[in-house]
Amino acid sequence: MRLSYSSLTAIPYYDQKSPFVIETFITAFIIYFVVVDPIGNAPIFVAVTSHLGKAARTRAAIEATIVATMIMLFFAICGSWVLHYLRIGEPAFKIAGGLILFLVAWDMLNSKRQARKKKETSPIGDAGEDELENVAIFPLAIPLLAGPAAIMSVMVVSADFDKGLAMILTGYTALLAVMVVTGCILTVASFAENLIDQRVTNVFSRITAIILAALSVQYIVDGLTALKIVSAS
Repeated sequence: MRLSYSSLTAIPYYDQKSPFVIETFITAFIIYFVVVDPIGNAPIFVAVTSHLGKAARTRAAIEATIVATMIMLFFAICGSWVLHYLRIGEPAFKIAGGLILFLVAWDMLNSKRQARKKKETSPIGDAGEDELENVAIFPLAIPLLAGPAAIMSVMVVSADFDKGLAMILTGYTALLAVMVVTGCILTVASFAENLIDQRVTNVFSRITAIILAALSVQYIVDGLTALKIVSAS
């Protein structure tokens, strides 16, 4: 039996052995990590919470991560129901999602995404400690972590997780792992803001953007193949 690695959607669901579970986890982890972009968002997090003390900043990082995780899990679980209710086919959603993720990758390559996030999070101003919860929800959880691209990626990836319990658990585990890493990075950033180099985060964002672009193109190809517009190789 010949197995090919193309994307998450190409993984055979009739075989739940560990190699395929690991492959699913790695692919989903990469997609989620790129669109959530915890390393690229660390400088923005530091700027938005600059008026808070270190303890309050740590709380904001944890609360924002928890809220963003709940939002993304909601769309991961209910996304397929929404598509079914709207009568949107999986191939069409893959193509649309692939196009959107490609635009996200393009923005990341041109540093437009970080500039837009900074603009979206700038109106916070000098909030007091009593506004910590509001800051954690907006703009940290939404739209910094659980933005449109992250929500779209969760729905696109989880669209294939209804074909096996092992894959469902693997996909959710990958999402939770990314959010745990995100919370850790933001927490470290709250204590080590002087060590954050914007140039390093820009380079890392561009590298991950190339990976996201390749994965998004594969989603488009998978959707076109399912619609029999292009033939599978």
